[in-house]
Amino acid sequence: MTSAFGRVCARIMVLLPGRADLAEIRRDPRRDLLAGLTVAIVALPLALGFGVSSGLGAEAGLATAVVAGALAAVFGGSNLQVSGPTGAMTVVLVPIVDAYGPAGVLTVGLMAGVLLVGLAALRAGKYMQYVPAPVVEGFTLGIACVIGLQQLPNALGVPKPEGDRVLVVTWRAVQEFAKSPNWTAVGFAVAVAAVMLLGARWRPTVPFSIVAVVAATIVAQLAHLGAAKPIGDLPAGLPAPSLSFLDLGSVGTLLAPALAVAALAALESLLSASVADGMTVGQKHDPDRELFGQGLANIAAPLFGGVPATGAIARTAVNVRTGAGSRLAALTHAAVLAVIVFAAAPVVARIPLAALAGVLLATAIRMVEVGSLKAMARATRSDALILVLTAVATLALDLVYAVIIGLVVAGALALRAVAKQARFDQVPLDRGDHSAEEHALLAEHIVAYRIDGPLFFAAAHRFLLELTEVADVRVVILRMSRVSTMDATGALVLKDAVEKLHRRGIVVLASGIRSSQRQVLDSVGALEALRDEGREYATTPDAIRAARDHLERSGALSALPAPKSRTQSEEALR
Repeated sequence: MTSAFGRVCARIMVLLPGRADLAEIRRDPRRDLLAGLTVAIVALPLALGFGVSSGLGAEAGLATAVVAGALAAVFGGSNLQVSGPTGAMTVVLVPIVDAYGPAGVLTVGLMAGVLLVGLAALRAGKYMQYVPAPVVEGFTLGIACVIGLQQLPNALGVPKPEGDRVLVVTWRAVQEFAKSPNWTAVGFAVAVAAVMLLGARWRPTVPFSIVAVVAATIVAQLAHLGAAKPIGDLPAGLPAPSLSFLDLGSVGTLLAPALAVAALAALESLLSASVADGMTVGQKHDPDRELFGQGLANIAAPLFGGVPATGAIARTAVNVRTGAGSRLAALTHAAVLAVIVFAAAPVVARIPLAALAGVLLATAIRMVEVGSLKAMARATRSDALILVLTAVATLALDLVYAVIIGLVVAGALALRAVAKQARFDQVPLDRGDHSAEEHALLAEHIVAYRIDGPLFFAAAHRFLLELTEVADVRVVILRMSRVSTMDATGALVLKDAVEKLHRRGIVVLASGIRSSQRQVLDSVGALEALRDEGREYATTPDAIRAARDHLERSGALSALPAPKSRTQSEEALR
């Protein structure tokens, strides 16, 4: 017990920041400070908007951006990752808020943080590389659609309708707007989204989101537009850390939502860190440290009233494009937001909710990479199916189920493709030392099959069907040197085929069994079946000679002379 605890502690120590991180920060601090300031300007409306969308309020989004952003920057595994509230996490949180209330969301975030630290200690970060690209693309497309639909109540200026399904809520919001249109709110949302989208094409480096939000706020205040509902009062600072929300009796009930939040946080954070690596030269994140940093961030954020956080792809991309080289930039982003929370809360409180909805609508649109979707759809039918299925599941169900469905379908299609590579072909006998007359007679009584590729559960039964339908011969030779892999199902099928052929009076000889396959064959009794019902040989020529001996003993080759030696054959060929 003590040694196990010691190993866990040693593993945690490896995940802590080291001297190399400090050296990176000292390299070009001015550039990192400027990048952090730029990211903070971009992150402010997003943090406010995602806080509002989650159901816990704008202050929860700001607390998350400050606390989680700082801790993930210090303890995370990427020099460039920027963390905070995200649209994907908001999609998961909305039904949790409806079912368990704000206290339930804070508890879920805390539990998810503990789970992420556990995943880091178990070195689970490396498994992110096994998520197929079509699943990621479909997941992103589905999230973009959900984020956009979630903003419609605020964009239309109507109270958020009841419901835990985004499509239902959207339909009810549209019905409410039809009864009492609020064109002021629509105008703000459309104008802000248009400024962001068109501005990004004109000057990609300018943070048009904050420009549009400031302009919308000024217009709403000067024109006294009551229809443009503002965020409302915000606390001037972060609340004192507290565990008052924690109800130990509800932990068991909240385990499933916590697992979903932890899975999403891990997936999105590692995906975002991988995107950051791809945008730079020489940067490579540590996936286990990233999980550890996100775990600490999600443990701390609920103590200050914050929602669960993940690595944010949009903010991380801005961080990279503005020249960040170390984690000082992400830390600066959190510090600037903290200053805004303490110094400018009254001003931020006047921002129209419709303007924030416009920011998130534009963000959702920009999440959709049309070129990537087209490329994936053109790749193969399987990739297109996985992409569409994952996106639809994200929209109709929830994100975690969508990823699970995408992975299951992708795995099934991959197994199907691998199974198709398995071949079971009849091959001609090697001429060897036999004369033409003897070789022809041998071929009448012996059939040889070569098994190529994997012999596992997805392909084994097809092999059994073909083998047991073999014509009426005396001996079957199985050439197994090209079997790439074998599982217990494949070994059982082989054993079953040998026994069925033996019951028909057919001897089975096997050649070329690899040493790596002997254990699985022996574990199910297949090797014993070959020894009892047939024979096993190192090479195919050895198996053919054994087959000839068997035919001679049975009288099938009694009229033929004994085979010539190799020297005699060579002399005859001369």
